[in-house]
Amino acid sequence: MNNRICVTADGLVKIKAVLSDLKNKKRPQVVERLALARSQGDLSENNEYAAAREELAFLDGRIEEMETVVSNAFVSTVPVLKNSVCLGCKVKVKIDGNETIYEIVGEFEANPALKKVSANSPLGKALLGRKPGEEVEFDAPAGKVVYKIVDIC
Repeated sequence: MNNRICVTADGLVKIKAVLSDLKNKKRPQVVERLALARSQGDLSENNEYAAAREELAFLDGRIEEMETVVSNAFVSTVPVLKNSVCLGCKVKVKIDGNETIYEIVGEFEANPALKKVSANSPLGKALLGRKPGEEVEFDAPAGKVVYKIVDIC
């Protein structure tokens, strides 16, 4: 079984920064809130204590997930000659006469608002390995969509 998680170099740096923030800043703050709430007496009716415990459990789960990503990360390098769409590259596409640029990233880096598309998403899978001038078709929530690859940036 392959446990490797493909990420870009920039993405791994950002993931490590988030992990550091969770472990060194946010978790200690929640532990402090938990201790303060515990010191206020009866835990059975202490909403602050229950909320802090729930938040700590969530943070611990997130930290574990991020540590797994970091320990299994495989940094994908972008080739010098970008002949086809690959992880880490930016691709200019045209749909209905409008052009937009997407960056193909690992699944833990994806952020549609920033036009960072996971290589594992339907669009990412459709674009990977394709060349400028080609058209790709994929199933989007609204139905089939056709993009034309204009350039690999």
